[in-house]
Amino acid sequence: MLGIYALQKFSTLDFPGKLSAILWFSGCNMRCPYCYNPDIVFGEKKLEEDEVLNFLKRRVGFLEGVVFTGGEATLYPNLYNFAKKIKEMGYEIKLDTNGLKPHTIYTLVENSLVDYIALDYKAPKEKFYKITSSRKFEEFEKTLKYLIDKNFNFEVRTTIHTDLLDENDINEIIRDLKQKGYRGIYYLQNFFDVEKTLGNVSSQKRKLDISKLEKLIPVELRNF
Repeated sequence: MLGIYALQKFSTLDFPGKLSAILWFSGCNMRCPYCYNPDIVFGEKKLEEDEVLNFLKRRVGFLEGVVFTGGEATLYPNLYNFAKKIKEMGYEIKLDTNGLKPHTIYTLVENSLVDYIALDYKAPKEKFYKITSSRKFEEFEKTLKYLIDKNFNFEVRTTIHTDLLDENDINEIIRDLKQKGYRGIYYLQNFFDVEKTLGNVSSQKRKLDISKLEKLIPVELRNF
């Protein structure tokens, strides 16, 4: 059963400028080989909504935000109502998403139930299935175009494992973001080297050569 897999009681890093709690949601509609949360991807809910809401009620005035992450939070059937209850407490909400559920994202944004989105641009179109095992690049693209056109407060990010994505792939993403009118910072996140990943990938043989990236939009590095 999909739902809340785990709760981190506070973080200073995951929601820009906000002291926040983090909720991990079980399940995912991608199978990225470098994913370091396979237990969450294949897991089921461990916490009831009421447990989490009661915790958040006690933290009003101390915490400022709540992060929905996973797994993939947009798969959760009750996300709209759950987010509404959290917003009614005065919290801001950040959503980490792969963008494959554009209608869910439209609904959250149009009803002011999310304040910031981190959108994962997993790979350019021709490599999208290889990286994600999903053939729904067009669904991701709908989400990206919507957030750009809406001028919503969001970031685009890509996880880098150079055995899977190289400088040419990243430049293709940069050109696509530029062409679509993306105005934010593009974040490159270095592969988080852990023992257990979804695809049992090994360490990168080399680091990304930043000097080969096109300077069409602002790019920032994380964990490099």
